[in-house]
Amino acid sequence: MAQITLIEGVTLALARAMQEDPSVVVLGEDVGVNGGVFRATAGLQQTFGDERVIDTPLAEVMIAGVTVGMAAQGMKPVAEAQFCGFTMPMIDHLMCHAGRMRNRTRGRLSCPMVLRFPTGGGIHAPEHHSESPESLFAHMPGLRVVMPSSPSRAYGLLLAAIRDPDPVIFMEPKRIYRWQREEVIDDGEELPLDVCFTLRDGQDITLVTWGAMVKETLQAADQLEKQGVSVEVIDVATISPLDMDTIIESVERTGRCVIIQEAPKHCGLASEIAANLADAGIFNLLAPVKRVCGYDTVMPLYRNEMKYMPSVRRIVDAAQQVLEVS
Repeated sequence: MAQITLIEGVTLALARAMQEDPSVVVLGEDVGVNGGVFRATAGLQQTFGDERVIDTPLAEVMIAGVTVGMAAQGMKPVAEAQFCGFTMPMIDHLMCHAGRMRNRTRGRLSCPMVLRFPTGGGIHAPEHHSESPESLFAHMPGLRVVMPSSPSRAYGLLLAAIRDPDPVIFMEPKRIYRWQREEVIDDGEELPLDVCFTLRDGQDITLVTWGAMVKETLQAADQLEKQGVSVEVIDVATISPLDMDTIIESVERTGRCVIIQEAPKHCGLASEIAANLADAGIFNLLAPVKRVCGYDTVMPLYRNEMKYMPSVRRIVDAAQQVLEVS
């Protein structure tokens, strides 16, 4: 058992999947010789060779098309886009082909591919490197969308994604790539997709979040606990399909909910969760649902980047507002 970071959990899962299944291949820009821009694939080409860890040209459309073609022919490709903003040219292949392959062929073909890429802000990267487009991918039928928030969840969820028979978008919150270390056993055990993870049990309020915002949400929960508030924290983990059962069951107990996302507020996943609570859990709510989000603008350059993202203070303030409603 080793103490590893989130990015090392990704590397460990890729190596385990490639060791167990010769049909798993990794491809993308600089994933081989250089080991990836964030070193997620470091050492894999030396271990598995350049026919299974493939350096591609700087051409995202080509990477997506080749990945879909490989998957349709029985391989299990894991493609990397260097940054979330670079996935935009890939959307045609993802939405029009990967997500529709099973339906289009009436089950004759599936598309067991993974597209993984770093997402979110917080590392002072330039434009096109700091978006949080999870709701965009979640709106595309046929795509599963996953975002881990810890080393163990990165390892277990990526293994599950690679083994899934349908396409998975695996979004890695780069701000917490090396935030924490955690003991992870490299035993090949996957974690379940399509379920939320309850990180902390509580009775007074439910905080729902995912990805890098788990860090600030847990810190906010610590502050609220010091004020005598019993806080339940839920990590959504699988953005689509969304496990509302776990969230609704939590709100049935607490009666109050705050949803935290780094992405802009308008048309985001937080809005979808709030709408589902209005549909199925409104009679359990003791106060309106609050959303703490990024702003409806382009992620600002690095001097204002941290002002854009939800802070511990904003989360605590929203929770206190919800708790004050009697």
